[in-house]
Amino acid sequence: MIRGSKLRGNSGTAWWILFFTGLYYSTFVIFAYTKYNPVSIFKILFSGDILKALLLSVLSSSAASFLAMAAAIPAAYALSRGTGRITLILDTIVDIPLVLSPIALGALLLVFFTGGAGQFLKGLGIPVVFTFTGIVIAQFSIVTALAIRLLKSTFDSIDPRYEKIARTLGCTERQTFFKVVLPMARGGIVASVVLVWARCMGEFGATIMLAGAMPGVTETLPVSIYLSFASADVERALAVTGVLLLISLLSLGAIKYFSPGREIL
Repeated sequence: MIRGSKLRGNSGTAWWILFFTGLYYSTFVIFAYTKYNPVSIFKILFSGDILKALLLSVLSSSAASFLAMAAAIPAAYALSRGTGRITLILDTIVDIPLVLSPIALGALLLVFFTGGAGQFLKGLGIPVVFTFTGIVIAQFSIVTALAIRLLKSTFDSIDPRYEKIARTLGCTERQTFFKVVLPMARGGIVASVVLVWARCMGEFGATIMLAGAMPGVTETLPVSIYLSFASADVERALAVTGVLLLISLLSLGAIKYFSPGREIL
């Protein structure tokens, strides 16, 4: 009886902590949008420069997400099934962007692409610094590690015995991967795509370092918020922030829907 009461007490405390945490985040969001005129903010949403920033963000995020997933799926599978010291070292290396400041990663990218590599690509007609290409590379560099970590968890949850059975039935390693592993990982892959895309939409640090903050050229939605506050246009900043909030909520809903067991990864 005492043990049951203690559990209920702990559960109640946890729920109160959860409630106040949710209240904390909700309070400053509600305060920000009630302090300024909601009608003015809504009208700003349809201005040409914000729509252009939204389009640029969608295009760059889609391109970066596609490249990140193309690299992350095989890399995550290799880490999931691999063993040994080399696998551990590689697993540690790909986690670096998860803990390194995006500004710091962007600085490294800027130094790299203003050197020989950048000059070589520029000679091929592919300039990187302060361009759309730079935005995609910055976003790709940030989210690929996230994609690998999410997908590794998905592949870890798949019993390797299914693959062994497929191999004993005559499937090649490639056939096993495409006909057994990928279908079983479909929910996790879709959820990862959504989360990676949403993370690209909100990326700022590495993007502003490599691509800059050129209005109408490299002005993604996060950069637009930065430029709005820099010019003391708070209503415009709140309008763009509202777009990102809506995208975040829709993305989280999609992640919860597509994740295995209807749970977020």
